[in-house]
Amino acid sequence: MLLSLSVASESISPLWIQISLVAVWILLIALAAWLVWRLGSDDSEVIRKIVHIGTGNVILLAWWLDMPAIIGIVASVIASAVMLLSYRFPILPGINSVGRQSLGTFFYSVSIGILIAWFWNIQQPQYAVLGVLVMAWGDGLAALIGRRFGKNKYEVFGGQKSLEGSATMAVVTFTVSFLVSIFVSGNFWQAALVSTIVAVITTALETFSLLGIDNLTVPLGSATLAYILDRLTQGIG
Repeated sequence: MLLSLSVASESISPLWIQISLVAVWILLIALAAWLVWRLGSDDSEVIRKIVHIGTGNVILLAWWLDMPAIIGIVASVIASAVMLLSYRFPILPGINSVGRQSLGTFFYSVSIGILIAWFWNIQQPQYAVLGVLVMAWGDGLAALIGRRFGKNKYEVFGGQKSLEGSATMAVVTFTVSFLVSIFVSGNFWQAALVSTIVAVITTALETFSLLGIDNLTVPLGSATLAYILDRLTQGIG
């Protein structure tokens, strides 16, 4: 499966085309967020999650195009610096508000760079993809559904969560992990077992979100756990 991704990327291998495709995707995300704002939405959390989920999917482009790790690492460093500045200055008012008591977007950018640097280097990019997508879709949808439908609240170290949001996180994490695992290995039972464990532990990590630290622990934790478990469960099924 990994070979097929590499072969597919060879037809569009020039670096300038790869970067252009990523840039177009980022522009589409920005356009979507702008349209939501123009249509009258004053909910900054919705706009934030559009960017959160959309940006995370860039990792799929990077995987498909077999982009050099240095591109992702440099982009992560630049994004992290911009996010830090945005907490102090109104650079990205729709995403970060000045003085906001969370470093979530900064941790998110950092985690993407770490995952790419690690798993691209060892020729196992699927784990970086898994970690980023779990954070993008799992955390993003958990927050939106928890705010909209969360009736059963609970607190962890002062942070309020909902059972509905946590259930969403578990289901989405399992789905992402399973799809990535089955695509790469083709082993149904191994993918199911690993994905179940990853979903349970990652959901637990997401409940602890002081200062947005879950944007770091969730992607790194899910990717690392899947990587270790895949090696421990090889041959199952």
